[in-house]
Amino acid sequence: MAIRIAYLYEDLMNTYGDSGDVKIIKYLLEKQGYDVQVENISLGMDFNAEDYDFIFFGGGQDFEQTIVAKDLQRHKDTLEKYINSGSPMLAICGGYQLMGNYYKTISGTTIDGLGILPLHTVFKADKRMIGDTHYQSDFGEVKAFENHSGQTYFESELKPFGKMIEGYGNNPQDGVEGVHYKNFIGSYSHGPLLRNINIAEEFCKLIIAHHKEKAEQA
Repeated sequence: MAIRIAYLYEDLMNTYGDSGDVKIIKYLLEKQGYDVQVENISLGMDFNAEDYDFIFFGGGQDFEQTIVAKDLQRHKDTLEKYINSGSPMLAICGGYQLMGNYYKTISGTTIDGLGILPLHTVFKADKRMIGDTHYQSDFGEVKAFENHSGQTYFESELKPFGKMIEGYGNNPQDGVEGVHYKNFIGSYSHGPLLRNINIAEEFCKLIIAHHKEKAEQA
């Protein structure tokens, strides 16, 4: 049985080479002998998260993110169940932001997120966070690239993905990067993130374990 990967809104949410994360995962899994199928889940399509072994959600610009946010609401229940069950998912930049409660744009418009994680993001035009990032994560050292004006804040206790050494991460104040909740990781790291082979290999372990568990239950 093939490992199935869902790439959410690949055609709209794919800035700064985020699709490279999926290509790296696919390559590493195939190298271990697995058949891997990647499916693009886009506007208006049916989607059941439990059909997949790994879900990826990349970043996008405000216009695309507004369109995606409306369509994404259809999938709240299945994604919430998937994430809370400990199934592996990686969300980058805009995808990460949309897992929270809301994203306030430069115009002051509020985009509703899925509300799965207690966090929110505010666009602040006077502070664009761009450049190389370097931080220590649960899976080891990470070097990547960030480019965002959205500043993300936790609303209650959440575990960040990493502690900053260089760069901004979630916002200029907190000194942390992304979020790590069960086997969900949200991050501002482009580049792509999974060029950090230590992070990619950890995701492969999670995906294989989840795939085997599903096969046993089938």
